[in-house]
Amino acid sequence: MTHLSVREWGNRPVGEGGFTRSQADALLAAARAHPCAHEEGTNVLVDLHTKLSARQMVGVIAAEGCSLEILPKVDPDLADEDAANVRSRLLRMLQVALGLDLSIGATADLARQGETLLDIIIRVFADQLLGEVRRGLPRRYQGHHDDLVALRGRLDVARQFTHHAVRPDRLACCFDELDANTPLMQIMAAAVTSLAHHARSFETQRRLSELRHAFADIELKPLSMLPWDEVQIDRTNRRWKGLLDLAELLLRRDWQATHHAPGKAGITLLFPMNDLFEAYVGALLRQAWAGTDISVTEQGGRAFCLGDHTGEHLERGNLFQTKPDFILYRGSEIVAIIDTKWKKLGEPTDRKRGIQQGDVYQLMAYARLYRTKELMLLYPADPGSGSRMQRGFGIVGGADRLSIGTLDIAASEDAIVSALHSLTRPLVTTDHAARDWADCEAS
Repeated sequence: MTHLSVREWGNRPVGEGGFTRSQADALLAAARAHPCAHEEGTNVLVDLHTKLSARQMVGVIAAEGCSLEILPKVDPDLADEDAANVRSRLLRMLQVALGLDLSIGATADLARQGETLLDIIIRVFADQLLGEVRRGLPRRYQGHHDDLVALRGRLDVARQFTHHAVRPDRLACCFDELDANTPLMQIMAAAVTSLAHHARSFETQRRLSELRHAFADIELKPLSMLPWDEVQIDRTNRRWKGLLDLAELLLRRDWQATHHAPGKAGITLLFPMNDLFEAYVGALLRQAWAGTDISVTEQGGRAFCLGDHTGEHLERGNLFQTKPDFILYRGSEIVAIIDTKWKKLGEPTDRKRGIQQGDVYQLMAYARLYRTKELMLLYPADPGSGSRMQRGFGIVGGADRLSIGTLDIAASEDAIVSALHSLTRPLVTTDHAARDWADCEAS
């Protein structure tokens, strides 16, 4: 069994001290099969023959007898942080961004014990599921048809006078019965069976074994046939909603979920860091402005850049639709637009700060399309360096301002919420003193 960790843009050897060639091929196949993978999966893993090179996806790729854990890293040139701290931070981001219940205190302890991301999530799922199972499986009235010696429920007249016309001792009955074999429990049973193949810890395997016995009477369905759309969450099973979310994370093929290659004992749990950083910032930015006159919309706007030329003023287009990461509204008025970028911001000695030209053009288009004067590019800060406004640029041709900020995701969630409020307050305020303060801070 070979289980290794790597950071974004890092490498792991193929051969001595690393994966065997067959293991590397299995990991590459799993990466290529992921729904978010580009052609040949080169946005996940690149085969450099003597080594595997990770790209800007984080999470876990597991195949038979091997797994590769990919952890986030803001600056590829910095020395690696302690893996346990990085893993705990990633779990916090997943919890906030995806609205999961990952029992962060417990996961931090597991991270310090050297457990991988997949191990930790499986353990959290097993612990929470075992707790609920011990309280009793939720049951639902299910319709049944059976031939009995005494009437139960109502008589199925058509069946009685066809199949049992000469059998007066048998009654065709239709009745409802409380049954635990519901779509929700079928998903839980399938998750327990599937995850048992990937859990490495003896303690986690022990919990999953106990759960398999608890679900012995539940119909076991293939992962491809699980009844996700039939699950009904109501007051009788509401406490299972968090477990359903975790099961979706581990079993379904969404951008934040896993993919199971057909016929292979593999699993991938991958997250594009650009998307995860954006979702994390969005969840905390909404908290930062909750209870105020400022509202935050994610991936909104949807204005088009181009349309048919008529010689008249063009109000709307139909080509090249835009989706700003965040639009800040005061009522119906757009007051600011923010885009997040998961990449290293350049040093202060670089006048352009390493900002890509395409990103600038994108924000300039937003300024025109959405008629807003305040725009921001938000980057991750080096862990522990603090969150701050780095620079404010004027946009030629008007009074529009493009602010550059960095956010320290190594801080606590409360500190990040406070930092986001401080960073974005100058964008939405009508107080010129506050705007001047922001410009001074940037210098």
